Amino acid sequence: MITSIQIHEKVKKELDSLKESSKETYEDVIVKMMKSVEKNKREQKKLLIEGYKEMAEESLKINKEFEAIEEDFDWEW
Repeated sequence: MITSIQIHEKVKKELDSLKESSKETYEDVIVKMMKSVEKNKREQKKLLIEGYKEMAEESLKINKEFEAIEEDFDWEW
């Protein structure tokens, strides 16, 4: 089903500037933008996961260091 939408002239001009050719439709431009957003979301998620893994590894290293020196001290709480 094909439908019509209303957009402001400013939005239309922005969409026009994103067209790679005069034959490209607004739908093509919008779909391309949607794919780009999804790709960016996946990349951000991947970067966050990698960052969290690095943080966890650093945390484990610090814990091991504390465990190694913990035996040297008689901690009283």
